[in-house]
Amino acid sequence: MKHYLSTTAAIAAALLGTACQTAPKGQDTNEAQSVSSWANQGIIYEVNIRQYTPEGTFNAFSEHLPRLKQLGVDILWLMPVNPISVEGRKGSLGSYYSVADYKGVNPQFGTEEDLHNLISKAHELGMKVILDWVANHSGCDNIWTKEHADWYVKNDDGSFYSPYDWTDTYELNYDNKEMRLGMIDAMKYWVNEYGIDGFRCDVAYEVPNDFWPEARQALDSIRPLFMLAESEQPALQHTGAFDMCYNWPLKNILFDIAKGNNNAAGIDTMLVGQEKRFPKGNIMMNHLTNHDLNSWDGSEFVRFGDAVEAFAVLTYTIPGMPLLYTGQEVGMDKTIAFFEKDSVGSWEANGWTDFYTKLNDIRHSNAALNSYTAWSEATKYETSSDNVLAFKRSVDGNEVITILNLSAEDIELKWNGESPDITGYTDAFNGTNAEMPSVLKAWSYYVLTK
Repeated sequence: MKHYLSTTAAIAAALLGTACQTAPKGQDTNEAQSVSSWANQGIIYEVNIRQYTPEGTFNAFSEHLPRLKQLGVDILWLMPVNPISVEGRKGSLGSYYSVADYKGVNPQFGTEEDLHNLISKAHELGMKVILDWVANHSGCDNIWTKEHADWYVKNDDGSFYSPYDWTDTYELNYDNKEMRLGMIDAMKYWVNEYGIDGFRCDVAYEVPNDFWPEARQALDSIRPLFMLAESEQPALQHTGAFDMCYNWPLKNILFDIAKGNNNAAGIDTMLVGQEKRFPKGNIMMNHLTNHDLNSWDGSEFVRFGDAVEAFAVLTYTIPGMPLLYTGQEVGMDKTIAFFEKDSVGSWEANGWTDFYTKLNDIRHSNAALNSYTAWSEATKYETSSDNVLAFKRSVDGNEVITILNLSAEDIELKWNGESPDITGYTDAFNGTNAEMPSVLKAWSYYVLTK
């Protein structure tokens, strides 16, 4: 019971806000950076605590923080840290997204103190921490099912309702105002007590759109946070509650390109359309893999084959923020079990580590690749092939030219009209003076900086 306020207290806390709060634990009181400044050139990294190490604990993962800092990670997205429900559990360990206690810490991962220490150590290294938040549904034995049964959607017979095939969860009822305030109170708890920097909101599109600005206003009364929506719906982003959303259309187009069913021209069409539909300042999260894709569709190598490097370069050089998932930086080529223990394996640095470290360095060192620069501000170069994507992004004298062959065939490089002037540019991957190739090898890429 210690983690839950009464309904009356929850309502009062949500309405009163936190104008007189002391600094949250683990939060630097001298921190002056705005969210937009640290998100602008940020790299986000999804952490699968359960599978990260053989121990699967906060403490074991904490040992990797210096390595991730060296890799160039700015934002840690921790998959849900809450206890997992037992009732209806899938597999032996259950789903992260079947939450038994919105203010509790999964004892399999460690203690509250262990989590505090992880967040504090990340902050000391200059990294931000956002928590995965499951607002659409709870686990079947969540304490709310006993104390606030009216906070849930019900079947015609009065029983709890499980959405989709998520039989280990019950859907929450957002028509109930007290439930909304209880959810906001739980979110505020993590900001106040742990000093987190934001939330990744699971299936945000399943929750009524008008809840999110209500929650954002209450959270921002503590301090500004970074909010990531698992959504690709422009209407949700137009609420102003979220800073970033999933670029699902990108991963779909990349899959088609890898199979020869689309081409580079499709990327431009997608980006032009997104800029028209989404509000200015929205960030798209560009990714090749994440916990869902890896566990249910296979690794990026299974889905994209020889195109992985070129596609990774694309996710870093088009507008938006690149995501790295657990193991991606060492070229993990396995599907991680979702409901069972299944460690990543070796974390020994290799060529993939060098590759992603270089990409992170390129993004950090050149403002032209910031998250907020619009695609309409880029200069596009046309070639004789629909499989070549060539463009230049520029900000305040910083310039990056990207040239990609998004096909499995070599292509003779012929420009239709204006060609890039690469005078004074450096090849970002080898540090030499830039040279324009006459032939683009299959799945080749060039990133030139100035």
